[in-house]
Amino acid sequence: MSPLPGTPHLPSESLTGSSKHPREDQETKYHALLQQMAQGSEAALTEFYRVFESRIYAFVKIRLNDSHEAADLLNDIMWEVWRSAKKFEGRSRVTTWVFGIAHHKVIDRIRSKGKHQMEPLESIVDQESDCNLDDILGQKQLESHIQHCMEKLSPDHRQTVQLAFFEDLSYREIGEIAGSPEGTIKARMFHAKQALKRCLARVIR
Repeated sequence: MSPLPGTPHLPSESLTGSSKHPREDQETKYHALLQQMAQGSEAALTEFYRVFESRIYAFVKIRLNDSHEAADLLNDIMWEVWRSAKKFEGRSRVTTWVFGIAHHKVIDRIRSKGKHQMEPLESIVDQESDCNLDDILGQKQLESHIQHCMEKLSPDHRQTVQLAFFEDLSYREIGEIAGSPEGTIKARMFHAKQALKRCLARVIR
């Protein structure tokens, strides 16, 4: 999966989803793979890695902004998933659990490297844009502009956008991954959307 697909689904403000969402069928498959991994199945690990590799890589890269570090950390994350498969208790979706592991690994890497967070674009831009973000994100020819503007967001806001727009996770699930209240996630999404609108309005003029 590309981190910036041509026609991403822009979630509604509630992001609650349907109880019959097709992703629940996928979650059942992921859970079965985890159970097999807990029993030592390398075949299950191979399939699990295939499913999550590009998604986790995109998530990590959006935080670290470094493709080499993202590839390196991806292996650490998948090793931790393999090692912890027996500990999964089913209290959250498998996807939420995996991204939670990835989030903590990213935070550990940032702390170990003494990395500084980028100055958030939204601290500079505070005006509402007239452009329609839904329409702009749906235009494949603007992918490079979208990527440029995503990189201008703070790491926390890039992560929120990545998980909401491209992983279709709810605010509650993103909060579980990031260890933040749902209200904080909603605020991050609001500021990120405004910043993206302003940035995109500038670069596509």
